[in-house]
Amino acid sequence: MPKLPVIKAKELIRVLNKLGFFEHHRVGSHAQFKNSGGKRVTVPVHLGKDINKGTLGGIIKDSDLTVDEFIAVLKKRSKNS
Repeated sequence: MPKLPVIKAKELIRVLNKLGFFEHHRVGSHAQFKNSGGKRVTVPVHLGKDINKGTLGGIIKDSDLTVDEFIAVLKKRSKNS
């Protein structure tokens, strides 16, 4: 299993959008994303700070992805930007 990458909230949100998630609700610094299947994930949006690896792992798990799948989408997104 590969290591989780160190990313900012902005990058994580781009990946979630690519996977079909859209921002459903926001309270303070926490944004809730939802997809058409009803899956929900909460992303802490603290500008300039990295997403904690434990938090990122939970978000990946809640979105029904493997770490490999998440990294593949992240790399694909980086190449296209």
